[in-house]
Amino acid sequence: MSEILETIKNFIGSMGFNYIFGEASFTDGVWMGWQYLVMYAISFVLIYLAIAKKFEPLLLLPIAIGMLLTNLPGANLFHLEMWIDDAGKLTVLESIKMVINKGGFLDLLYMGVKLGIYPCIIFIGIGAMTDFTPLIANPKYFLIGAGAQFGVFVAFSAAFMTGLYTIGQAASIGIIGGADGPTAILVTKTLGPALLGAIAIAAYSYMALIPMIQPPFMKLLTTKKERLIKMDKLRPVSRLEKLVFPILVTFVVGILVPDALSLIGCLMFGNILNVCGVTERLSKTVQNEFMNIITILLGISVGATASAANFLSLQTVIIVVCGLVAFCISTCGGLITAKIMNWLSGGKINPLIGSAGVSAVPMAARVAQTVGQKEDPSNFLLMHAMGPNVAGVIGSAVAAGVFLSWIG
Repeated sequence: MSEILETIKNFIGSMGFNYIFGEASFTDGVWMGWQYLVMYAISFVLIYLAIAKKFEPLLLLPIAIGMLLTNLPGANLFHLEMWIDDAGKLTVLESIKMVINKGGFLDLLYMGVKLGIYPCIIFIGIGAMTDFTPLIANPKYFLIGAGAQFGVFVAFSAAFMTGLYTIGQAASIGIIGGADGPTAILVTKTLGPALLGAIAIAAYSYMALIPMIQPPFMKLLTTKKERLIKMDKLRPVSRLEKLVFPILVTFVVGILVPDALSLIGCLMFGNILNVCGVTERLSKTVQNEFMNIITILLGISVGATASAANFLSLQTVIIVVCGLVAFCISTCGGLITAKIMNWLSGGKINPLIGSAGVSAVPMAARVAQTVGQKEDPSNFLLMHAMGPNVAGVIGSAVAAGVFLSWIG
């Protein structure tokens, strides 16, 4: 009879409920179970935003589910301590050995993040879905894409000066300003893995909130006269130019910033699959099934890093604030660059397209189109805005490469 009672007691002690309200929820007499309740609330809010408000649902929903799973105590699906290498005492090989021996389900999925596989594969899909024609037709848009990376370096400096982050973690926070989720994940998994959950959530949340964040800055930094500018039709782009462009960009970036080549190379490879005309099956597979599978794996494994002990801290609050500042400054950087180009061109460039210099494709370009049409319904800026938009994708990847080569 005593054995049965002991078995029942052990079973009750192993229940997740005990970690939230039972004896296991107390540390030095202080109830710590509240942390789990807060994380559940955050998970449910993200699920609501993804489903009801359609805020980046393809990634925000898997991230929210990953966050929920990792904070259900007792299941041991993910162990962040097997992956964090901030002290330099844990190699990737050692982490993988531990995961194989005693890791959970989400630990296994996280290997694709730690090894940098998922973000690069997603860039293949992005490349296959991206039309670089507006940028090829007007390469000057590269300047706007570069100007829109200004917030990345401002936020990096601000985060580092707080003294709360290492230089690698500050770089991971700064890259949020590029509005490119896979790039932020790739940089963070290398330079600040402990912050991955908070940074990923901040990056994708701000991408989803672009229609609310950007318009006030667009109206603040442009005049009505500038917003009414109608731009000339883009010149036709030949098939040869479309083929040469991705190869040329890959070569130039590979020579100048080798650490950015994993992202840029995959991005341009996906684009070649789309424009070459002889790999239609591969292009469709990359854009659909392959992209969807990796998106699920990336989202759920990144969400798993947002454990209660790691996520609920002052550092997370600062990450969210610095990320917002980075994104706003990047938007302003693109707008100001476009204004300067408009002045130099004699009034031929609508500065609104500068806001699309952040790499959230194609949402940022659509916002530029929407704001422009509110001033003049007959003004169509979408194709022009796509030029800075895709330039921003390249720009954020190059900025990531600079951080990785400098710090990594």
